[in-house]
Amino acid sequence: MTTRPPADIGMALEEVDTPALLIDLDAFERNLQHLAAAVAGSSVRLRPHAKTHKCAVIARRQMALGAVGACCQKVGEAEAMVYGGVSNVLVSNQVVGAAKLKRLAALAQQAQIYVCADDAGNVGDLNEVAAAYKIELPVLVEIDVGANRCGVQPGESALSLAQHIDQAPCLRFAGLQAYQGRAQHLRSFEERRQAIGQAVEQVQHTTNLMSQHGLECELVTGAGSGTYSFEAASHVYNELQAGSYIFMDVDYGKNLAADGTPWREFEHSLFVYATVMSRPNNEWAVVDAGLKALSVDSGLPQVADVPQAEYASASDEHGKVLLHDPDTPVRIGDKLRLIPGHCDPTVNLYDWYVGLRNNRVEALWPIVARGAGH
Repeated sequence: MTTRPPADIGMALEEVDTPALLIDLDAFERNLQHLAAAVAGSSVRLRPHAKTHKCAVIARRQMALGAVGACCQKVGEAEAMVYGGVSNVLVSNQVVGAAKLKRLAALAQQAQIYVCADDAGNVGDLNEVAAAYKIELPVLVEIDVGANRCGVQPGESALSLAQHIDQAPCLRFAGLQAYQGRAQHLRSFEERRQAIGQAVEQVQHTTNLMSQHGLECELVTGAGSGTYSFEAASHVYNELQAGSYIFMDVDYGKNLAADGTPWREFEHSLFVYATVMSRPNNEWAVVDAGLKALSVDSGLPQVADVPQAEYASASDEHGKVLLHDPDTPVRIGDKLRLIPGHCDPTVNLYDWYVGLRNNRVEALWPIVARGAGH
């Protein structure tokens, strides 16, 4: 059940109920514009990943700045995007199981839908459902370029699967999915550059092999917020799937730039708003945002506006904030902005974004793909 928003349009920030998921609209818009400008005029297109925001409003704003569509990880996310007005979606994942395949095919009757495969049996299932729904379904071969997750090996294995797709009467070979997810959070610039350099070599070898056998890759897609500039400059990738760049989080903030300083190309624009509910002593305070309000899989959140305060631990409904200066002016009823450790799963805990400008609520956006796990 979708809950009511924790705020109303025009409300002052301090009136917003907590926990709430806030967007600093000025920082958010600068992030959108920065990446759009970075690829403007090049042959590389943006297809931002909707698994970060799960919000059709945001996807449409990205497309208004030039993105060709959106990526999704699940059919449910793709449905939410299409029903929200996004007409071009890549499911950058495998879709397995009769129920999901039927939903995918039905969605492809309404919008341009691409999907990935890394198994010949799954290709056969995709062809069967495409025939039943009287569609031609474009399919990308996913190759493993270092993430050690899904994907066939680059080269001959990828070629064999692409030929299998090409021979299926109701499918169309559409290119390569080549995402190096492990590289996004390698801390040093040089580590990230080398990891993507290796991926690019594997992708280039594979596309050359495809071309030699009469198969052209319409899409060569991948990249993330931490490495997009390397893929964009490769002359091999033609789509970028960066997602977290719109929000950023504590974990991305640990990456380093080329000169060894903290990487600050994009700004923190996403916050969890929390209320101080207890101040039992001078050493710590307790806020109403714990594990049910924040994902801590990539580390704890940071307190945005009180440098003497450290979010130290989380339980179900509580967050313990250490106060390194006993005179820190944090009182019961005060509200704090917390930068999530990992933005994507934190977003999945909320029904609404509260968009703020000049400390006033300007927008309330539904997170329509929240919980879309199938």
